[in-house]
Amino acid sequence: MEDYVIGIIGGMGSYATIDFFRRLVDAFPAEKEWERPRIIVDNYCTMPSRVRAILYNERADELVQDLSSSVRSMINLGAKRIILACNTSHVFLNNVIERVPESEEKILNIIDACGKEIKCRGGGGSVSLIASEGTIQTQIYNKIFMKYSITVNTPHEKQFELIRKFIESVKKNFIDLNVLKKFKDFLDSFNDEILVLGCTELPILYTKCVENKIYFSKTIEDPLQAAINIMTKEYLLYKKGK
Repeated sequence: MEDYVIGIIGGMGSYATIDFFRRLVDAFPAEKEWERPRIIVDNYCTMPSRVRAILYNERADELVQDLSSSVRSMINLGAKRIILACNTSHVFLNNVIERVPESEEKILNIIDACGKEIKCRGGGGSVSLIASEGTIQTQIYNKIFMKYSITVNTPHEKQFELIRKFIESVKKNFIDLNVLKKFKDFLDSFNDEILVLGCTELPILYTKCVENKIYFSKTIEDPLQAAINIMTKEYLLYKKGK
C-alpha cells in the first residue's frame, strides 16, 4: 500500500500550526518513533492574509498561488492526506483544486469533517460559530453544515473586534489570565449549547483555559480535532492492510 503520509500546510499562524502538529503526534501513540506516520509541515507564514483577501480582494491571486504551490509540494513528497491548518483558507479550496486537480481526494476539509462529526454524535439543530470575520462573512460554514442539517449562528459584527483580539493574542503568543477569563465570558454569552471554534488559534485559548481550571458549560467543537479523528482511523486501516 501507499505509505500514509500527512502533509500540514500551516503558518496561518505559526503557533496554531505548532499546536496542531503536537496534537497530531499525540494522536498516534507509539513505543517506537517509526510506528507513527510521516508528517510533513510547511510553516508557510509568508502567505498573504486570508481575511484581507476575502474582505478587500487583496493579493487573492497570490494567496491561491501560494496555497496551490504548497499543496503540489506535499503531493510530490508523497502526502496521502493534506490539511490546510487554517479555517479561512478553505474559502479558496475550490480555486486550489482547480489548479491542482489531483489534490481533491487528498485534501481533508476540516470544516466538513467537523459538521460530519457533530451530526454523527447526534448533534445538530444549531451551533454558534466563533471565527474570523472573513470566515463568517463568506458563510462557508453555513453552506457546508447545511448538508448535515445544522444551522450556523454567528456573532454580531460588533463582536468581530474582540474575536480578532483573541486570535491576535495567540498569534503574538501573549496569553494571560485576563485574556482567558474574557474568552470564557465571551463563549458563555452564546445561547447555543454547541460552539464551533472556527479559527485554529481559538482551541489554544480553550486548552489554556482548561489548564488554568477555567471550565465551560458548553460543548466545544474543534474542526482540527475532527480531522485528527478521521486520520487516526484511516491510519489504523492502513496498518491493518499493510
